[in-house]
Amino acid sequence: MEQELIQAIFTFKNIFLYLLVINIVTFLIMWYDKHEAKTGEWRVSEKALFGFCLFGGSIGGILGMYTFKHKTKKWYFKIGFPLILICQIALIIYAKVNSWI
Repeated sequence: MEQELIQAIFTFKNIFLYLLVINIVTFLIMWYDKHEAKTGEWRVSEKALFGFCLFGGSIGGILGMYTFKHKTKKWYFKIGFPLILICQIALIIYAKVNSWI
């Protein structure tokens, strides 16, 4: 029964929709943080930016980083976001090969 529930939740459609939403949100957060940096207002923490990437928003984070030229001078963003994406792709491939998804 648990296996059926897990398979019902983790469908390709649901995973795709989740990744689409989290990447749009991450992209918008990068825009918001850049806007706040320009105006000197409250900023989104770097931990939060990495957190959104870790939870699936790495493509949105990378696109936001280069679209808004935000955090591009910090090496740990330039290396970290793509590294997270590579790990996520490897995890998806591993999950597919082992019939998790």
